[in-house]
Amino acid sequence: MNGIHDLGGMHGFGPIEREASEPMFHAPWEGRMLGISQSATMPDDFSIDRFRFIRESLAPVDYLERDYYDQWYMLTAVAYYEAGWADASELRSGHAAPGSRRHQGAMTPERARWAVKNAGYFQRDVAAPPRFAIGAPVVTLNMHPTGHTRLPRYARGKRGIVHAQRGAHVFPDSNAHGRGENPQHLYAVAISARELWGREAGANDAVYLDLWESYLEPTT
Repeated sequence: MNGIHDLGGMHGFGPIEREASEPMFHAPWEGRMLGISQSATMPDDFSIDRFRFIRESLAPVDYLERDYYDQWYMLTAVAYYEAGWADASELRSGHAAPGSRRHQGAMTPERARWAVKNAGYFQRDVAAPPRFAIGAPVVTLNMHPTGHTRLPRYARGKRGIVHAQRGAHVFPDSNAHGRGENPQHLYAVAISARELWGREAGANDAVYLDLWESYLEPTT
């Protein structure tokens, strides 16, 4: 069974074009934007889930046409605007407005190093045991939330098999909207390509998705 991990997105955009000898960054500002995103002081309710939700909320023309790190700049600006750390005129000019109050939580080199090293840890402890055992047949919910979710649209209402238990992790659907981490068990679920895309898909192919417990129901 061939595995494809963390596959997302939508149909209709054609194949992914690989760039030969692609550089780490296509321009110096992209590397700077990555550094800012990973180590800058951010609002207390900001998280990778909030990051993803803001990016998903960009106007379609911006999401589809702007460069990847340009989108990162836009969502960072939105986070600062929502927190009241910068107004529209400051974002346009790139300078603090005359008389504006200086933010007191500037990132220090020590805190920046800690943030880069620790910010990507999302596993948590929960008292409840996992609901699904390895090998258990499950079906994903056929849901249509208005906010952020990590259950891809193409994988909703599909049958699969629990391949692995990942432990409990922060639940992105609530964390993205400031409703708490609400950690729950996470599973690697194998869904056959034919279950996802019909008889034309390879008979021996499957997609492995990391899915939270509340996305799943038992099935036979």
